[in-house]
Amino acid sequence: MGRLDDAGRTLLFSGARTVNAFASTPVSDTELAEIWDLAKWPPTAANSQPLRVLYLRTSEAKDRVVPLMNEGNRDKTASAPVVAVLAADTSFHEHMPTLFPIKPELRDVFDANPAMREGSAKFSASLQIGYFLLAVRANGLAAGPMAGFDAAAVDKEFFPGGRFTSLLVVNIGHPGENASYPRGPRLPHETAVQFL
Repeated sequence: MGRLDDAGRTLLFSGARTVNAFASTPVSDTELAEIWDLAKWPPTAANSQPLRVLYLRTSEAKDRVVPLMNEGNRDKTASAPVVAVLAADTSFHEHMPTLFPIKPELRDVFDANPAMREGSAKFSASLQIGYFLLAVRANGLAAGPMAGFDAAAVDKEFFPGGRFTSLLVVNIGHPGENASYPRGPRLPHETAVQFL
């Protein structure tokens, strides 16, 4: 296994910032496809891959989500070139025979236990959200992730069937002027890490 060079480590980690202002530069379908082409590879529980991505690109689509955002997130969401709604598929288990062929019976196990299925969907989709944000940055774009929205209203508006549960809304594009707030402090190694 190789080691990511300093430029890559800076791009993905130490230089990563939440972006609140975007340039008017459009984001292409190819750029958006490349995000998933990276984000789909890292591991999830039993390779379940429950994350689902809804890209809102048109003004009409963004107009549907903006009122459902917390007030402080509305303007930046309206001005972002692309808004991604990241959701967990609570019926992800339907794909288990394909995704985990060594144990196709997991489809039936998850089908019989809705609480376990929902917990697993949210856990693995949350892992994939982290991968998704890294993939946005790895493809030269900036991300503005936001948990400040009415999830029940977003689900009703965009996922009325009840199968998908929204977890995060992410503005995507190229950074504009004064795109990020000053960097906040980080916990030191001594506070966050222990060795036994």
